[in-house]
Amino acid sequence: MSKKVLVISSSPRKNGNSAKLAEAFAKGAADAGNQTELISLHDKKIGFCRGCFACQKTQRCIISDDADSIREKMLHADVLVFATPIYYYEMSGQLKTMLDRGNPLFSSDYSFRDVYVLTTAAEDEAYVPERAVSGITGWIDCFEKARLAGSVFCGGVTDIGDIDGNPKLQ
Repeated sequence: MSKKVLVISSSPRKNGNSAKLAEAFAKGAADAGNQTELISLHDKKIGFCRGCFACQKTQRCIISDDADSIREKMLHADVLVFATPIYYYEMSGQLKTMLDRGNPLFSSDYSFRDVYVLTTAAEDEAYVPERAVSGITGWIDCFEKARLAGSVFCGGVTDIGDIDGNPKLQ
């Protein structure tokens, strides 16, 4: 059964290593017969959440920017995939800002059930992605019908293109 898969790449660098990991995941999902869309946050205008909670009543944010259309796509996706580079052992600020702006989803009838996390970092020790995955899991935990379905970490990649040829892209 085909699913709607939304892959959100939060690399601030066009063609960054986590962006390439996101592209590989999207290609694999599409090759498996799923309806797949890849969104990159690197060129999007997304303001910080103001904490007003108006969205809990209206299911819309009072801020009008690119987060509106992304959140709408998140609402209707069966599978969400978040790709992020690891900065200071955490997810990118771009991803954290988008997750915060996803607050209207909390009180909605969202479709997503499975959430995947893709991470890259210069360091390659196994513990490197733990805080980023934990932060995203904290967001997932707010959605009782959703679960962390899996994560992929690709360490030892710093410069754009370092990930090329890595077996995790297969």
